[in-house]
Amino acid sequence: MDLFEKENSGNSLNEGYEDQPLATRMRPQSLDEFVGQEHLVGEGKMLNRMIKSGVIGSLVFYGPPSSGKTTLAHVISREIDARFEVINAVLDGIKELRKVVTKAEHQKKATGKKTILFVDEIHRWNKAQQDALLPHLESGVLTLVGATTENPFYSLVSPLLSRCQLFELYPLTKEDVVVMLHRALKDEERGLGYIDITVSDKALDHLADYAGGDIRNALNALEVAALSTPKSEDGRVEITLEIARQSIQKRSVRYDRTGDEHYHYASAFIKSMRGSDPDAALYWMNAMLEGGEDPQFIFRRMLIFASEDVGMADPYAITVVHSAQEAFLKTGMPEGFYFLSHACIFLSISPKSNSTKAVFEINSEIKKKGVGDVPSHLRDKTANKLASMYLDHKNASDDYKYPHSYPRHWVRQKYLPDSYDDCSWFEFGTEGREPILRKRLEEIKKSKEK
Repeated sequence: MDLFEKENSGNSLNEGYEDQPLATRMRPQSLDEFVGQEHLVGEGKMLNRMIKSGVIGSLVFYGPPSSGKTTLAHVISREIDARFEVINAVLDGIKELRKVVTKAEHQKKATGKKTILFVDEIHRWNKAQQDALLPHLESGVLTLVGATTENPFYSLVSPLLSRCQLFELYPLTKEDVVVMLHRALKDEERGLGYIDITVSDKALDHLADYAGGDIRNALNALEVAALSTPKSEDGRVEITLEIARQSIQKRSVRYDRTGDEHYHYASAFIKSMRGSDPDAALYWMNAMLEGGEDPQFIFRRMLIFASEDVGMADPYAITVVHSAQEAFLKTGMPEGFYFLSHACIFLSISPKSNSTKAVFEINSEIKKKGVGDVPSHLRDKTANKLASMYLDHKNASDDYKYPHSYPRHWVRQKYLPDSYDDCSWFEFGTEGREPILRKRLEEIKKSKEK
């Protein structure tokens, strides 16, 4: 059956719905039934006005899984007098697109009806596949409704973005989920209203809470609870908090290792450590792990952080993180949590310095001006000796001052190319060990200037 084909209209659950899960049966059939996303479909909002007027331009819905992108397309298909064609970008490509275009052209000539093409997971199409849509959107043969869980500014080509209106969908709230649970309990045709059922408020709250904004997850759990709970002597099904707990035992964590959440959570994790907040850093680290993130990704981010944000304030931070990572590889989970926590807390409470960024400033300088000549006294001594021997001039290496031959192993001499006078890119930080190291260097230099 086509995703947007109207279901059989029967008077009981057994007519057309018996093989479908509750979440599928309860999918909103109209704009009035749609739950959540009030900023888009609320009264007077742009998308609401577009749907009711029947004037739909090409759209892209983007947001986390289970936020209602496909359901919203389903609603549009029922509210607007247009043909709907569906393509799943994971399974279908340009060949299927051509078939849709051919049908759309024939339909437009025969009836004048426009065709709306829904492309699910449109971010899975490569540049060539996305570009193939452009001429058909330009000609008006197709109106696109795309759905993606990834940021369209990264995953979709610019020409396609310029031809579409973007609508961001937010995660559904716990209250949205509760509304759908109540609706499913009352609906006698599509829901569980044909059952004499009672669900405690605590049980509903638990289902909605643990679903994490995923209505499909909550409805499936409710259906499991309703159909697996024995009826009482008077034929009633009573779902208690304990039954609800058994029906949905693991809290749903909204996280996609390749989507926006991956970058948002990682950013929050890094910024919490940089802000010296170990509780927040542990929270976001656990959020990533609970969502299925690879612990090695987290260790890699902490290794970078150890040099980028702790740096010379505690030069041993990178050693601590590396040791924690090695220990994790030897033990695995769940004990590995200790090593992740150890490294995370250590970095969070360590003194901070970003003085290692000097390398990027120097890199930029070299890219702009090129690399200067190596001062003659710093050049390879063997080469200098041979040049002196065959060219009959002074051995430049004789001017090199060997620091270990001087008190405190330091002597003033020029190390940068001659074109750089008194240049300095590295700046000492003020925290941790850096003030100590700075003081030592300053004392050495002052003692030699006397």
